[in-house]
Amino acid sequence: MKNVTVVFDLDGTLVDTAPDLLAATNHVLANVDAPPVAMEGLRPTISFGARAMIEHGLELAGQKRSEAEVDALLDAFLEHYAQNIAVSSRPYPGAQIVLESLIEVGARLSICTNKREGLSRKLLTELKLLDHFHAIAGRDTLPVCKPDPGHLIGAIILADGNPNRAVMIGDSETDVQTAKTAGIPVIAVTFGYSARPIAEYEPDALADSYGELHQELSRIVATL
Repeated sequence: MKNVTVVFDLDGTLVDTAPDLLAATNHVLANVDAPPVAMEGLRPTISFGARAMIEHGLELAGQKRSEAEVDALLDAFLEHYAQNIAVSSRPYPGAQIVLESLIEVGARLSICTNKREGLSRKLLTELKLLDHFHAIAGRDTLPVCKPDPGHLIGAIILADGNPNRAVMIGDSETDVQTAKTAGIPVIAVTFGYSARPIAEYEPDALADSYGELHQELSRIVATL
């Protein structure tokens, strides 16, 4: 693994953030007298971002709001979420062990997420994971974000890595498409927030757990 950069998506891949995202969504829906959304109704939209979650909740309530009104709800969402970012969010089982083992063998670790960089750093800090990473590339870190391949390439370069010796770990169609476009092998976890079975997007490997992820990562790195 020495001199290999392993790039992780954040929500649904490294950390199960769904409970706190759900709470923030329902907080702003209550502001417009919309009923709360259930977890199963929200999960498929998480990978599309906060705005999509809010719009989905409004749609389920039969409400149509102007763009300016949705902007205001998004601002309220972000304020609430920032203050409650790690109430229930936790790393997936085995994630921290894998991160530490990768660091021990000389891998460079980076985050490539469409979550804003400040929120990403705050979440990782509260979960005591920030120091594991050489770089954090949020949706506002670079001029582009996923699915633009420049976001992933940028996340590797920010970590002083080589795109020719890198692997992406993600949970969504966006992650798989970004990696494929960038020409970087991608491992998809099956426990994330993909709206459809992640295998349909044909990643280079699948992992049902962090134990399997480590095995698949070792196999792919051996081919680089």
